[in-house]
Amino acid sequence: MTNSDEMSFEEWVEEGYIRGWIGPPVCQTHDGIPLTPEEDKDFDQGGDPCVHVIRLYEDKETKQGVEDNHSPTLWRASNQGLKG
Repeated sequence: MTNSDEMSFEEWVEEGYIRGWIGPPVCQTHDGIPLTPEEDKDFDQGGDPCVHVIRLYEDKETKQGVEDNHSPTLWRASNQGLKG
């Protein structure tokens, strides 16, 4: 971590990965959703496992584009008290 109180995005991801809070960023389009074998089986048998996803934005324009196009992004943030 840097000497300041702020950490870079890469440091944030690494910290979460080391602590076991997150997996590495993957592309849902090309890699699929990371599931456990049990979740795969449940889904294949008609189940509906909920897998939480955190979208990584390349820039502020991408963030705005997603928010303009995907209303759940807005109401999930609002319901969780997220501001930004």
